[in-house]
Amino acid sequence: MSRVLKNRVAVITGGTSGIGRATAVALAREGVRVVLGARRVDRLAEVAEGIRKAGGDASAIQTDVTQADQVARLVSAATSGFGSLDILINNAGIGYFGPVESTPVAEARHLFEVNLLGTLYGIQAAVPVMRRQGGGHIINVSSVVGKRATPGLGMYAATKFSQVALSESLRLEVARAGIRVSVICPVSTATEFFSVAASRSPMKFSPSGPIYSAEQVATKIVRCIQHPRPEVIVYPPARLMVILNACAPRLLDRILGVYWKRMRPGAEEPHPVT
Repeated sequence: MSRVLKNRVAVITGGTSGIGRATAVALAREGVRVVLGARRVDRLAEVAEGIRKAGGDASAIQTDVTQADQVARLVSAATSGFGSLDILINNAGIGYFGPVESTPVAEARHLFEVNLLGTLYGIQAAVPVMRRQGGGHIINVSSVVGKRATPGLGMYAATKFSQVALSESLRLEVARAGIRVSVICPVSTATEFFSVAASRSPMKFSPSGPIYSAEQVATKIVRCIQHPRPEVIVYPPARLMVILNACAPRLLDRILGVYWKRMRPGAEEPHPVT
């Protein structure tokens, strides 16, 4: 049965652009009252005002997800402003493109602080509220590379694998409290993610393969809230890669090795160790 979303309250991190912004707009159209968190104050105000002008209900709190107290303040703003917290969408994230062997430790640490600890802070702030309410829904936005890593994305993928693991464990831990946990795994999405990551990385990646718009991913997220599922791989055929990785990882290594060689012309094609 489809869940009615009208008048529910959702907190969304990374709500000023890309998937976060598109999801906020999509949920507001369904009557959800949204509370947006992000670092860029001007964009926060713009998104919230746009939602209100369209007839929705939105508020915004400047939030750095690497700071646990700021994430807790965001959740508190939802409960104090609207009386409840029905949905938490941990969407804030950053990327990095480069080989594992040369990834600066400081960069790796920052990736984990944003992508993993930011998610953890959201969970730890929201779960006590949802327990008291008798339920809720936590959605963690990961990536298909959180199911199988690809060359050049090792450190980013590590953070996304961690989000999947966190979601799987949490799902069982809070099930009896009526709290649902879902993980969303998009493929390449046409957002500013790639340009922002490239500006901080030694390698340049562009969206490749099946490319979704942020609005298409947002539609999948809204549908997951209406019809809860533990995991949503946004591009369903990508599940074949997950299955192949489980059944024949060396074959998939060879396939991805060809991809890596194309990304780095002149580089030796990696081969799995036998």
